[in-house]
Amino acid sequence: MPTIATLAAFLEQVAPVRLAEDWDNVGLLVGDPQQEAKRIMTCLTVTPESAEEAIREKVDMIVSHHPLPFRPLKRITTETVPSKMVWDLIRAGVAIYSPHTGFDSAVSGINQSLGHKFGLTGLKPINPILNDPDALGAGRIGDLSAAVTLNDFVEDVKSLFAMKTVQVVGQPEQKLRRVAIACGSGGSFLHRAQQCGCDTFVTGETTFHTALEAKANGIALVLLGHYGSERFAVEMLAEEIKTKFSTSTVWPSKDEVDPLRFV
Repeated sequence: MPTIATLAAFLEQVAPVRLAEDWDNVGLLVGDPQQEAKRIMTCLTVTPESAEEAIREKVDMIVSHHPLPFRPLKRITTETVPSKMVWDLIRAGVAIYSPHTGFDSAVSGINQSLGHKFGLTGLKPINPILNDPDALGAGRIGDLSAAVTLNDFVEDVKSLFAMKTVQVVGQPEQKLRRVAIACGSGGSFLHRAQQCGCDTFVTGETTFHTALEAKANGIALVLLGHYGSERFAVEMLAEEIKTKFSTSTVWPSKDEVDPLRFV
């Protein structure tokens, strides 16, 4: 049976900490490294619902893409939602590991996986890390095998992710060929994507002003939603962990849902 330390070492190989952004909080955030990891649950975010599921299902370790805690906590009490979740999980003996931006940028991480889903070739980082041994970095840029219209690209994306709607900036018939990708909240990559000659930018969410900037510069913008652009990857990660540690019970959270919906 693997220990939490063994699982953490494996996750460090999947999503190297060196790829994480300086502001991020990644790695083993809560827990005893020597504890056995018999039951493991992945999720996008530790929420009251996913934390309750972990406690109810007697999970030993949560692998949460988004860190908990993300910002430093001065007190671990039940008076705020983040500190209450940490308190409850510690009392139940549940460890927390977060790969976050290291997983975003990894060789088989979220942005690379999105690029493969879209059928892009020549994938490379939007922001490469200088002197990185694997030539990795944040975001991805790649080319479609043939130019398509924005309307056709959007329909393909909706089909790939079983989405009824996505948010779009651009003209339905404008031609797309070079695509930039930044999962999650990736609006800050727009300028760099434009510098790299991209005519399309796919991310989870961004600001109104970034949408206006994309429109003014003739760049098609496709917003999958923060949840939509990343949740699939923690489901894939659960399968990867299950394959590596076959003696453990591993699953993606069943109670986690996108907090946003269209009505």
